[in-house]
Amino acid sequence: MFKNAIVKTPSRSMINGITSATLGQPDYSKALIQHKDYINALKECGLKVTVLEADEDFPDSTFVEDVALCTPHCAIITNPGAETRKKEIHAMIPTIEQHYKQIEYIQAPGTIEAGDIMMVGNHYYIGLSKRTNQQGANQMIAYLNKYGMQGSMVTMKEFLHLKTGVNYLENNNLLACGEFFDKPDFAQYNISEIAGDEAYATNSVWINGTILTPKGFPKTKLIIENLGYKIREVDVSEFEKLDGGLSCLSLRF
Repeated sequence: MFKNAIVKTPSRSMINGITSATLGQPDYSKALIQHKDYINALKECGLKVTVLEADEDFPDSTFVEDVALCTPHCAIITNPGAETRKKEIHAMIPTIEQHYKQIEYIQAPGTIEAGDIMMVGNHYYIGLSKRTNQQGANQMIAYLNKYGMQGSMVTMKEFLHLKTGVNYLENNNLLACGEFFDKPDFAQYNISEIAGDEAYATNSVWINGTILTPKGFPKTKLIIENLGYKIREVDVSEFEKLDGGLSCLSLRF
């Protein structure tokens, strides 16, 4: 069960964030409204939410998930693979220090973004992507092992981050899209395939028995309902324009 979440208010500069999407420029006013509803959804799931102020120097900094991995035993500050995001960690460290005594740090030349890390119980799957390299993954696994956890690497080609295309919903259920549907790494799970035209909704998040899922993806919503979960839809259309999903917008622990 999760007790806490950390989020960061979107900055006006988010319109200049990194993206490969072709959905147009985000509407900042609408993004603020959506972000507030996201916070409400986290609270509805029983989380105490720490809201950090916007940082205009870092357009992508509302996607706080990438700068730290918060485990039950320690926090690990990452070294983002995107050059423009590397210094985002400095603003996050004081907040992490309020919650954790044990904090570790990924060092260059290792790079890793926590959007590439999927937790399944005591095991953490780490996607090797354009943002996460093998050196970063090796360091992460060493830290996990230090605190009694495990990790393994997953090769990938199609997606920005691992959790862009695969997410664990607890109870042995996994949502997967594209290359991840038939990955041997995940063969032991009950995998629900998400259609390509709803790939964005693969990034749905389990929080204390409720699944947060993006609004506007009816086929994925039905799949999750049929698995027996309670659902809370959240409209994150303005963050989709920046390749950001539901998991990206918070650190949950």
